[in-house]
Amino acid sequence: MSRICQLTGKKAMGGNKVSFSNSKSKRQFKVNLKRKRFFVPETNEWVTLRVSTSALKNINKKGIFACLKEAKAKGVLAS
Repeated sequence: MSRICQLTGKKAMGGNKVSFSNSKSKRQFKVNLKRKRFFVPETNEWVTLRVSTSALKNINKKGIFACLKEAKAKGVLAS
């Protein structure tokens, strides 16, 4: 399974590792993903998602139902 947030669509991005001598080599900045179960009271069901920690903050702010609707509208979440 790829490391992509199911709500925001965040995925790993590339960059440079810079040493003390300022020589650069390629590296990846990976997403901080957590597997989390959420209860959606509007549909009265449990949903398991792999979400980034920044998406967890959005869920705490807006609510899970609003975040799921947003992700479906953006086309990030399939169903």
